Formats: sequence, C-alpha cells, structure tokens
Amino acid sequence: MASLKLYIPVLILISIHVIRQFEAASHEIETPDQIYRTAFHFQPAKYWMNGPMIYMGIYHFFYQYNPYDAQSGNIVWGHSTSTDLINWTPQPPALLRSEPYDFKGCFSGSTTILSGGKPAILYTGVDFSDIQVQNLAVPKNLLDPYLIEWVKSPYNPLITPNSVNKIDGQNFRDPTTAWVNPTDGNWRMVVGNKKNNTGIGLLYKSKNFIDWIQTEQPLHFLNNSGMWECPDFFPVSTISQIGLDTSIMGPNVKHVFKVSVANSDYYTIGIYNPNKDIFVPDNESLDIGLGFRYDYGKYYASKTFFDSATNRRILFGWVSEAVNIVDINSIRGWAGLQGIPRRIWLQKSGNQLLQWPIVEIEKLRINNPVVEGTTALMAGSVREISGVTATQADVEISFAAKTLEKAEIWEANWTNPQQVCSIKGASVKGGIGPFGLLVLASKDMQEYTAVFFRIFKGNNNNFIVLMCSDQSRSSLHLPSTDYDKTTYGAFLNVDPVQEKLSLRTLIDHSIVESFGGEGKACITARVYPTNLAVDGGSHLYVFNNGSENVEISNLTAWSMKTAQIN
Repeated sequence: MASLKLYIPVLILISIHVIRQFEAASHEIETPDQIYRTAFHFQPAKYWMNGPMIYMGIYHFFYQYNPYDAQSGNIVWGHSTSTDLINWTPQPPALLRSEPYDFKGCFSGSTTILSGGKPAILYTGVDFSDIQVQNLAVPKNLLDPYLIEWVKSPYNPLITPNSVNKIDGQNFRDPTTAWVNPTDGNWRMVVGNKKNNTGIGLLYKSKNFIDWIQTEQPLHFLNNSGMWECPDFFPVSTISQIGLDTSIMGPNVKHVFKVSVANSDYYTIGIYNPNKDIFVPDNESLDIGLGFRYDYGKYYASKTFFDSATNRRILFGWVSEAVNIVDINSIRGWAGLQGIPRRIWLQKSGNQLLQWPIVEIEKLRINNPVVEGTTALMAGSVREISGVTATQADVEISFAAKTLEKAEIWEANWTNPQQVCSIKGASVKGGIGPFGLLVLASKDMQEYTAVFFRIFKGNNNNFIVLMCSDQSRSSLHLPSTDYDKTTYGAFLNVDPVQEKLSLRTLIDHSIVESFGGEGKACITARVYPTNLAVDGGSHLYVFNNGSENVEISNLTAWSMKTAQIN
C-alpha cells in the first residue's frame, strides 16, 4: 500500500455526488493531455490505480483502484485478465469496501494458490478507526477461470493489532504470498510493519489459512529503515534462470526479500532458515535501503508471482504520475500505470537479480525494424534514428569505447549515482560519455529525455559505469515545480574494458523504461513533453557528448503496436 492518506466520503450522498461529477466530466475526457496515455502499458480506462497470479491458464492482475476518481481514496481491488500478460480485459472489481473491517479501503495484499489449486487472497483492510487488519477472500466459483466473484471469509479480520501483540495499527499492512514451511507443513506469510523507525517483516504461521499465529521473532528487520510496505519473499535458483514456486526450498536455492520504502523498491538476497524461521542476508552491506533496487527511477509497490505455465518469476511494478497538479489527473480522467511485466532471475554471481521485459511484449513489434550495423559515433555528434514511431518504440543498442584514457576521474566523495547523474547530465560534456539515446525529442532539441552511460576512472585504476536517465529537458511545461523532472542514476556492474554497454529502452508516450547491461540496472521515468515532441513531432536520436568516439552496434528499433487494454 503506497499510502494511507485516505479521502473516503463520510456519507453515501457525497460518494454519489462525486460519481455524478465524474460522469459529467467523462464527456470531456478527450483533452490534449490524452497524448500521454500509453499504448502498451497496463492502465485502467479511467481513474486512479496502484497480486498477480495464473489460474486455469488465465493470468489475473489485481490492483488498487479508485473507481470514482483519478485521485487516491475509495480503494478497491480492480481485476483484469489476460492470456499473454500484454493484452488485458477488465473484469468487475474483485473486492469492494463492504464490511466494517474494510470500510475505509481494500488495500494491498497477495494471492496464494492453496492445496488442490484453490486461489486465495490475503489483503489489508482499514476499519472505521483507521486500524489496519488482515483479511481473506476466496473465489465463489472455482470452475470459473476468470474468477469473477470473490467471497470474503466470515472469519475476517484474521489478524488484528492489539495491546497484547503491541503492533501499531497504523503501520501494519500488505500480507505476502504465503509459503509452506517443510519443518511442520504449515503456512507462513509476512506482513509489513514499523516500530520506532525499525522496518519489520512480521511472520505469521497457520495450519488452515484462517487461524494465524505470530511467530516469536520476525522473518527480518532492520533498524532505521522506515516502514516496510508491500513486502515480497520468494526463492530463486542458483543454477538456473527458471522461476520457482514460492514454497520451493533446497540446496540450490536462495531467497529474495523485498520491501517498498522511501519511494523505492529495495531487495536483498540471502538464506531462509526454515527451522528458525528467519531470513539472513548474504551481505549486510546490501540489506534493505543499502543495496540493490528493482528500479532506480519511478517504480514502487511491486509484486512478483510464479508463472507455473512457463516456469518464470514475473515482476509487476506500479509507476505513478510525475505531475504534482491534482486537477490535471482529474481532467485526464486517469492516473498511474504498471510497468511492463519483467522476468527476473538470479545472476550467476549470486549477488543481484537480472530483469528483462517478458518475451510476450515482442509480439507488439511491427515488422521491418530499423537495423544498423557496427558504426562509429563521433565525439560531439547527434544522429537521428529515422523510420520508427518515436512515441511508441522498442530500441536495443550496444556501445563500446575503443580507449578509456579520457575517462573522467571519479571523485572520492561521490557515493550516490543519482546525484552524480544530476551533476553530470546529458548536456555536460565529458570524456567517455555521456553517450546513449535521446527519446521523445523535439526536432529542434528544445525537449528530450536522455538515457545514457558515462564511464569514470576509479581510485584503484578500475572503471565505474553510470547509467543515467535525465529528465531535466523532458518538457517545457512550467512551472517546473508542477512537473517532476528528476534525473535518475544507477551504478552498472559492467567492465567496459571487457564488455559492451547494452541498452534496451521501451518508449510509450509518457513512460520510458530502460534496461542496462542485459538487465543489471533498470530505470523508469514518466515524462510529459509539449506538443513539440508528441505524436508526429517526436524524434529518436543516438548521441555522444563525450570527447572520445565510441562504437555502436546491434542497433535495432521497432515501432510498437497498441495493445488491447480495454
């Protein structure tokens, strides 16, 4: 649950008034701002949004959804189905606010496949007193592959904070997908919590999925890490790229613990001890908030699921708007979307995850892509990649530097890659870099979003590679305080002496998703160019603002079809 700032109407008459207001406004939905609506990213047809699973061959995506307004509040569980994770059909909401324990909202949770293949939802409800409680819902008809109707358990709420367990009812939310502990055959699941700014993953166990008992110690905790929202806990193989069911354990398995905190999704890799029911990170210096993120841009409240049909672990993540003007979202009639689903697996080194857009997205590629062989990209040059729909594209390219002698010196006090990318933006001339792509760019270069690499020489004669996404010139919209034009950055664990720097960027009108180093670092950005760089006015360029030539290879750019997202 990304936020508990609720805007719930206190009377049903007020709620109806809001609905009628929006029905009236819906006739004016076709505004110029619809140029920012995406073509192949999941987003609801209208209004505001925030546990995926597969059942009987149908993919189900559940999401936090406000059916009445393009703002936070009135949260229910939206529901859409798909056969390919790209084209989606909306279904009726799975969970509505209907009981005292979820009167103020049906917030985040997870799906679990129980024994016999029966799906179940665990979710956080907020009651009349703003207390967060954990609840259960199951399908009404197991023979329905679309799972249209869900029934809330008569035993709800299953878990409540109280004076005995001393849990803060304002910071107790987002139950995970459950797993079976092999030592006793009972279920386990985690709920996010905070106590005195210590992030805590509270652990619960159950024999029947109804009666849950808190264990003596949490699965994991970390001092001074803040509230742990939307926790996720799952196994990964150390010897294969295949995904694993959440209950799988064994000698060739490690576990990933992820939480959403401080506007980012952090994860750490380690060992789960089922006998002690604790998770221990492999490296304490890479614990939550200290190490890796799924994405170094705008990406939050993510959730994975095991795709049993293809043996993949698939990641969904929420991408919020980057506009600070409430009225704009209301005029557009929608807000927020989901990033492209990503397959994730453990890198061979075992210390980080790799991510890549699911292969199904390639079905949207239009034939006859722009293809370019190995060529030199001269220092200080900008070259257009023509022949592709620049607002709706999938671009792959690799870069290599012939020599690294002109690499800039890495300053000893630089520790935050985002800050360095902000200082050393795309317009700042460098040694080896910046080089990369200029996307959603106007013809006269007044507007562009730059996704690029920059190579520095470290203090130990090593080389440091930064991957940056620079939104500072993405839009001429003013004032700048109303449009988030943050520059994002990440360290890319690639040796530029031995390896090429690969980049894949998905461009979809107002979202730019970039994957560097074959998925070692990912950065997602929301951008809102003016009419200078939308539709036919948008251009795509490759650029090199360094003082050294670089080599580009494997350049392939596809225009993308529009997905079916009703």
